[in-house]
Amino acid sequence: MKHLVLCIDIGGSHIKASVADPRGRLVGPVVRHDTPARASPQHVLGVIGALEKDLPRYDRISAGFPGVVRSGRIITAPNLGTKAWRGFDLAGHLTRMLGKPARILNDAEVQGLGVISGKGLELVITLGTGFGSALYRDGEIMPHMELGQHPMWHDETYDQYLGHAALLAKGPKKWNRRLERALGFIATLLDYDRLYIGGGNVKTVSLRLPKNVKRVANEAGITGGARLWDAVHDRLFDAGKQRKTSQRR
Repeated sequence: MKHLVLCIDIGGSHIKASVADPRGRLVGPVVRHDTPARASPQHVLGVIGALEKDLPRYDRISAGFPGVVRSGRIITAPNLGTKAWRGFDLAGHLTRMLGKPARILNDAEVQGLGVISGKGLELVITLGTGFGSALYRDGEIMPHMELGQHPMWHDETYDQYLGHAALLAKGPKKWNRRLERALGFIATLLDYDRLYIGGGNVKTVSLRLPKNVKRVANEAGITGGARLWDAVHDRLFDAGKQRKTSQRR
């Protein structure tokens, strides 16, 4: 049976959604809405509910979230308001609200599923409101590292050094020089085979990139959501179910 997936991309600036088939091919329009200024869980769920009404039927739900996610629960949400989101069961709330099973991961990890080759060590970074990152080995998602919250230069994190606020404050030319410096650090740190750069501000990247570094369309944040239901990723969500069962015992 070909299951269709409601794919949701939650960002610091916009929330986008569409419906895709298991291979990530869209079968409906991409709908979007500004992220609420007060981006509490209730406000974000309200936006998702409104967007969903304009889309075709679906069987499953996936969502990419800008922060650390474990077992469908939000651990951190640095660009939305960590305090309001901490411990929030986003997967459970989406399932109850929309009546379909839901899987949630970090937004950069979801975007990466839409672009990686599945061979070797591959890194995805996203340049948007903040700085997202995801690492894969032979197509397998590695343990999440919140690189955006790591110190980058002097007392600034990657989020502060390369986020949207820095782009506005420094201008594209200086921001690209910052990006070039960061890419050098990241290459030394991870020695990846391929790097993919996505996010809303990828259009501002003017650097001459190495052959193993590629810009990718921002829509991958949606199309990658369908791949979240590939059987190879079941272990990520089965482990969460096992932990919850053991806690109940």
